[in-house]
Formats: sequence, C-alpha cells, structure tokens
Amino acid sequence: MDNKDVAKKWFNKANNDLITVEYPLTMQRPPTDTICFHSQQVAEKYLKGFLAFHGKETPKIHDLEELISICKEIESKFTDFYDIASELSGYAVEVRYPLEEDYEITFEEAQLAFKNAKKIKEFVLTRLKSKLS
Repeated sequence: MDNKDVAKKWFNKANNDLITVEYPLTMQRPPTDTICFHSQQVAEKYLKGFLAFHGKETPKIHDLEELISICKEIESKFTDFYDIASELSGYAVEVRYPLEEDYEITFEEAQLAFKNAKKIKEFVLTRLKSKLS
C-alpha cells in the first residue's frame, strides 16, 4: 500500500468521527463530551493522514500540538493551528473518564471543537488536494 492509500485510510476513519459528531449536534441535549472527543479524533486522524501521505511515521500519540510540530516540518503554515490543537488536545483523554470535580462542557464549547476540527481537516485537504486524486 502506498502513502496515498494509507493517508486515505486515515481520512476515512476521521470522516467516521465527523459523522459521529454531526448527528448529536442536532439533538436537544447532546452529549457534549462525546462531541468534543470525536472532534479531537477528527483533527488527530487528519494530521496523521497528512504525515502518512508524506511518508512520515504516525506516532501513537493524542497530543495534537506534537503532531502539529511534526507536520510543520513539511508545511510551515501548520504553526497557525497551535492554538486550535491546544484546545482540542484536552479532549483526547480527560473527557472520556469521570473526574473528581464536575466539569460540564457547554454546547458552545462542543460546537467550537467541531468547527476547529473541520478547520484542520480543510487545511490538510487543501494542502493535498491535487495530490490525492
């Protein structure tokens, strides 16, 4: 399997996470933690797909800032996404487990996580658009 095929597999998995996020956003009382987790996963998988496309190792990490650092070695404009990556990275693990203190994620925060994940997706796809066909 060549790099392009591996990247497409990452993107397909990410798109499944997108589907998982889109429907709950239409609900009366959506599971905001789930929305945020899967939004983080969208960003993570698109970044890993970008790395795979370029023949780079896809590290088994959830830290989007670290993935951005690796991606920027290929494309310097990834530095524009550090803030978004920082916001989304917190949703990789913590939201999946109960914490001692109650932490409620608002609907607005969930919407923002989804919006930010889509920004990373669009950036990656724009960078690879002519090469993926």
